Amino acid sequence: MIRVLLADDQAMVRGALASMLDLEADITVVAQAGSGDEALAAARETSPDVALIDIQMPGKDGLAVASELHESMPRCRILICTTFGRPGYLSRAMAAGATGFVVKDAPPEDLVKAIRDVRSGIKVVDPALATESLTHGINPLTSREQEMLRAVGRGSTVDEMAAQLHLTEGTVRNHLSAAIGKTGTRTRSEAALVAEERGWL
Repeated sequence: MIRVLLADDQAMVRGALASMLDLEADITVVAQAGSGDEALAAARETSPDVALIDIQMPGKDGLAVASELHESMPRCRILICTTFGRPGYLSRAMAAGATGFVVKDAPPEDLVKAIRDVRSGIKVVDPALATESLTHGINPLTSREQEMLRAVGRGSTVDEMAAQLHLTEGTVRNHLSAAIGKTGTRTRSEAALVAEERGWL
């Protein structure tokens, strides 16, 4: 029997997945969680074989949960199941210790097979997303450039970023200019949007 933990912040999606999986003779849902923190606590209590985790959740996101589970419970296989099929998320999820990455619009039988496969140690990646990841490559942004673009996304100005990060405005502009070049955009707002869409932030 494959013991599964479901972590998704949408109760209806979580319930539907649980009902679907419980129809399988060899799969049982041992816990459900609506946030990253709940997922970690539930994993410690139930020791699942597979943790089926969404990326965007309250508290710790799915990538942070995957990383912590990989460190603290290495026998638990991690399968990311998300609406956001972004290339950057795929590479970050695998780096965090995930064994698989599927998108929610995949057929139900694909998800069931993915759970069985990752439990067996087989890596599973949505084919379309794998192709897109090869097209866009790995995240080219430095951690400082990512930090700047996140601040842009929050509406911060150059002088505000400079003050918060204890940098000169010229240094901030240089980092933003580099990020604009790497994303192939014309403005810092466009760069932040493209980086977010590709899962680089």
